[in-house]
Amino acid sequence: MFGYVRTDLPYLYMKDDVLYKAMYCGVCKGISEVCGQTARMGLSYDVTFLSVILHNIAGIDVKIEKSRCLTHHIRKKPMAEVDELTRKLGAVNTELVYFKYTDDIKDGDRGKGKRLWFQKGHRRVKTRYPEITRIIESRLADQEKLEKQNVASIDRAADSTAKMLAELSDYLLEDKKTAQTHALFYALGKWIYLIDALDDFDKDKKKGAYNAFALSYHARSKKELVEKYQSDIEFVFHSLFYDIRELLPQIKFYFNRDLCDNILLRGLATTTKRIMSGKPCACSQKEMNLGK
Repeated sequence: MFGYVRTDLPYLYMKDDVLYKAMYCGVCKGISEVCGQTARMGLSYDVTFLSVILHNIAGIDVKIEKSRCLTHHIRKKPMAEVDELTRKLGAVNTELVYFKYTDDIKDGDRGKGKRLWFQKGHRRVKTRYPEITRIIESRLADQEKLEKQNVASIDRAADSTAKMLAELSDYLLEDKKTAQTHALFYALGKWIYLIDALDDFDKDKKKGAYNAFALSYHARSKKELVEKYQSDIEFVFHSLFYDIRELLPQIKFYFNRDLCDNILLRGLATTTKRIMSGKPCACSQKEMNLGK
């Protein structure tokens, strides 16, 4: 996960803003409980969203209370209490970060020092939730094999990440999983992979690293890519948005789904438009007001 799954702030209800921030803090506490304090440094917005939507689909009521933590030790903030699903999501967050840095090291980038912060948490997850480690490690291994083959197919390139998120959703939802939830998280995982590849186009071209868009389209820069193939790229993303819109009504949500709709129906499209226009991919923590 790369931090691309965000709310669309101008259209976010105040009640959902409070809920989102509380869930963000809840995942942070979940990471701490399972993986230790240092692993909290890898807290992801993407996993925060997974906490929001999976609690809703699973019908697990979220208890929120005002509390303090290491970051917010002076003034109490609304924070979601940690339950078993949150602990599992904390484990997912840590494994994704740990294997991201592992991949960076393989690619010759600096990552050894950063990965040290997550090694203890990785060992804990491997012992406590081995299925989470198995899913992530196996799907990332599939991704690595595919990239070594220089596969020039956007669909095939995104398949491993999409399957990883779909399989994680099945594991986390347990008896609440359905064919529709599997398909929804598959589409979301595919979007995450492709938006990251589009965002990293210039960096990957410079390094000579694998990039599905670079292999599928002839362009020297992301700006040229979008100018020459805008309609093709928009079709890829709009197809995923269509799938998500069609799947959502087929999934049972136990609670109000305004926050989920804001992110899935507006946030993904807003982030896609921002990256295609060459703007930074996401708002800052200050803009999110997470520290207030």
